[in-house]
Amino acid sequence: PSGTNPRMATGRQLRAARAALGWTVAQLSEQSGVSRRTIERYEAAEGVPLQRGTTLATLVSSLEAGGIAFIRSREDHPGILIRGASGCREERS
Repeated sequence: PSGTNPRMATGRQLRAARAALGWTVAQLSEQSGVSRRTIERYEAAEGVPLQRGTTLATLVSSLEAGGIAFIRSREDHPGILIRGASGCREERS
């Protein structure tokens, strides 16, 4: 929907994106500079994690750099798009 911050993602999207890339929490922590505990807390959140600062945007950027696109459908169902050499595939979380 209009007005949705493109850097927002749900905890479920974060988990799905990390799993799609085959990354551990430690690997995402290394890529993003965000602590493991914070990543675990964000991934456990229902909906968009409560946050301060730019932590969520940092996680989203790191996952996007790995080949993930965060999407919403017309029905506002969040999901991810996995970009790869063999094309793209969409997964709904």
